[in-house]
Amino acid sequence: MPESDPLPSGPPAPGTDQEAKPGKNGPRKWWPFAALAAVLVVALVVFVLPLLQTGNEPSPASQSSPSPTTTSASPTPTPSAALPPAPPVTYYDQAGPPAGSPLTAVDPLTIKVSANKSGAKLPDGIVGLSLEATDLADTSLHGGNAQIVSRLTGLGKPLLRFGGNAVDRRFFWSSSGEGLPANITGDKAHPARVVTPADLTRVNTLLEASDATISLTVDLGHFDPARAADMVKHASQTFGPRLVSLTVGNEPNGFPLSGVRDKSWGVNDYIKELKQYADAIYKVAPDLPLLGPGAYEQSWWEPFLKADLPQKKILSLHNYPLHVCDSTSGDRAPTVANLMSSKLHDATAAYQTAALDLARKYNVETWMPETGISACSGSNPTTKVHASALWAVDYSLNAARLGIQRLGFHSSLLTCVGGPPMSAICTGGPYLKPDGTFSERSNYFGMSMVAELGHGEFLDLETSGGGLTYAYALQNPDGSTSVVIINQNDPTQAAQAEVTLELPGKALTGTMSQMTGPSFSAEDQTRIDGAFQAPVPVAERPTVPGFAYGSKTQTFALTAGTATVLNFTY
Repeated sequence: MPESDPLPSGPPAPGTDQEAKPGKNGPRKWWPFAALAAVLVVALVVFVLPLLQTGNEPSPASQSSPSPTTTSASPTPTPSAALPPAPPVTYYDQAGPPAGSPLTAVDPLTIKVSANKSGAKLPDGIVGLSLEATDLADTSLHGGNAQIVSRLTGLGKPLLRFGGNAVDRRFFWSSSGEGLPANITGDKAHPARVVTPADLTRVNTLLEASDATISLTVDLGHFDPARAADMVKHASQTFGPRLVSLTVGNEPNGFPLSGVRDKSWGVNDYIKELKQYADAIYKVAPDLPLLGPGAYEQSWWEPFLKADLPQKKILSLHNYPLHVCDSTSGDRAPTVANLMSSKLHDATAAYQTAALDLARKYNVETWMPETGISACSGSNPTTKVHASALWAVDYSLNAARLGIQRLGFHSSLLTCVGGPPMSAICTGGPYLKPDGTFSERSNYFGMSMVAELGHGEFLDLETSGGGLTYAYALQNPDGSTSVVIINQNDPTQAAQAEVTLELPGKALTGTMSQMTGPSFSAEDQTRIDGAFQAPVPVAERPTVPGFAYGSKTQTFALTAGTATVLNFTY
């Protein structure tokens, strides 16, 4: 009852103007009524008044300890709704540090997740694969191949980008039955190939089976805008809305160095030829965006954005952070120490931010359709190892948080034996004799951890302590919160990090999935929840150890060398 409302009054007391008068049968006896009134007053104070104050039935406590002579001048607060009983749960069985680890202490990690959105979203299909343009002719790429379909669906709704060095050197498009021209050659490991409309039809069955999209690249090395437009016409008819972008040439800034064009050819020549391609392509596919320049030199970005082209443009850049291939020293050499360093994380973010700032100036999106740890050929300490998986999780999420819309990790359909070791996938069988099976390498599992997150919105957060750790938080479309923690402390040396996580709400459920590996340098030993597979759906995951039901604050420990996805509902 509101504080200003008067308490209900009882029956009139004797001696007032309502007192009974003597009648013809003699004086009325008022004391029975007074006794009854007294009983009613007591009942009113004991039973009715609490109901008016709280709006509830009288509780056992109020019935057993009535205070008929005492009232409060303040309103009685409405009690908060009680939580339902906590359901039974199975806690996640987290792998501990490897046997024999020195267990160097790690500072406790504190993460405070805000309810405020940062303004960036995790795009659906953020991670994908970049392949060579000649792979369009690979007959293993079809919807009936359960092996490749499974690998693609493990990446969510990925973008398949076809380009690479092959497109300007060993690739030939023909819709009229032409053979391979004499001036286009390859070698045993990198054969030249003719791609036809039938190849596009076959690849489209793979896109449909795996719910993937596609980005194509046309040959600029052999100047032929009409042939490129013919390919785009057939591709647009075949793929429909699954064809999301087109690039003219691959890394044109490198043409003079690789012999694709003479040494005098430069960015002005590129823009002149690009316009002729763009005009021809616009006539057959006016709604298809041009993705460019696909260069690794920043000086080529703005000329592309300033070019007067008829179709929509998307800025693309290629990025291989550890690109120094002829040395093992310096912070850009492909070493595990460089890969697992805050310096590389910060330098990569600065490079991407420069591209994003420029793209926003021209109101266009920014994609990285070709990327990876290192463009160096052959094996190095960063290929096939668990550290590459940890890097892939942080690299992808930080790029998305900054505003990058698409990532294509450059890969190969060659055999695991002898094939490019940085590829996320590879085929079984002896060298150059694939047997039709496909395997995942460590970096694939890092990509898969990101892909399963869906398309939430990034939340602001604050972190402190934890050694070399990175954290990201997302508000999901269903209202839940996902928190990703990449613990890049060395699993062979560091103890578990004690984590205190403050959430934007009181959690009713908290599930966990974790990617692990015994050491940074362990090859082909990265697992998700103990298996070589993509994460299981959130609803099937175990509960965070020590989960505090109905609390905003959660405390738990995380093993070093792990990437952990936590999901909380409220």
